[in-house]
Amino acid sequence: MTIDLFLASLASWRFVRASEIRMSSPLQAVCAKHFAGKGKPERIGRPHTGKFNETWFFSLADRELVFRMAPPTDAGFLFYEKNMMAQEPAIHAAVRSRTRIPVPEILVYDAACDAVPRPFLVMERLPGEPLTARPDVDENDVFRRVGEHLGELHRSVIGERYGYVGAHKPMEPAATWAAAFAVMWNKMLDDIVACDGYDLKQADSMRRLLERDRAVFDRRVPACLLHMDIWHQNILVDSRGQVTGIVDWDRALYGDPEIEFAVLDYCGVSIPSFWEGYGSQRDDSADARLRGVYYYLYELQKYIVIRALRSKNRRDALRYANAALRIANTIA
Repeated sequence: MTIDLFLASLASWRFVRASEIRMSSPLQAVCAKHFAGKGKPERIGRPHTGKFNETWFFSLADRELVFRMAPPTDAGFLFYEKNMMAQEPAIHAAVRSRTRIPVPEILVYDAACDAVPRPFLVMERLPGEPLTARPDVDENDVFRRVGEHLGELHRSVIGERYGYVGAHKPMEPAATWAAAFAVMWNKMLDDIVACDGYDLKQADSMRRLLERDRAVFDRRVPACLLHMDIWHQNILVDSRGQVTGIVDWDRALYGDPEIEFAVLDYCGVSIPSFWEGYGSQRDDSADARLRGVYYYLYELQKYIVIRALRSKNRRDALRYANAALRIANTIA
């Protein structure tokens, strides 16, 4: 090893070690409150993923755990991201009890902000690594298994109302998917106007566009639980390429599985092996393709807010806004 590499690795080790020491005291407070008599947290370390929440791995009484603390209140949220951690215990419990999907058990949800300054979760740490860290595995096999999991999720976990219906309460749950999506669409546009991503005229044109085509959403569809953030980083795999976990359910909602497919499309998951695992092919009718444009736009437009508020990148935010307006013009 050259002296430059040695110094770089030493600096990195010092930074990580300092971070572990900084986090040791808050984790001790968490463990004293919720795991009295189990000892002190050990082997504290940060993962390379999950930067929006503050995430730490640690062990306690020989059990591997994950501590995840919500972002600061000024982090820059979409309407459905405010307090979204509050819905995760119920989501995880539903998935664990009604499916075979590998989802971690949540041991603690604490919003009191006495042990640490923001709400947090403590959950079991599942084996494996994010797919982003395993370029050696066969993605076809992985996505086939992910398809099986999502197919089971969409068939087995059905709600009574539509939209973001969790404890974070970002909207009033709706009796139909068409009504829920209209609320979601307009709340997203409110967020975009608030960060100057669209002017009022542009936002109004988007509102009128959905109202014009609302009939294609007004159909009978179960209120399926949707993960809404399936991508390589949220899929855990082991060295053999077996899926060991599906994580990060905080953006979940109940509604039309076709909106989940839009996420899979732009994240590169919607490949033939995924659909083999899913067990059915997607609707390819004209109405479904039109819905797909709106669902893609819903996901695309969130990056206007994320880039403007979270990344402080005005140029990138406007790039997403212009792309969304161009797509909207193709169906207008």
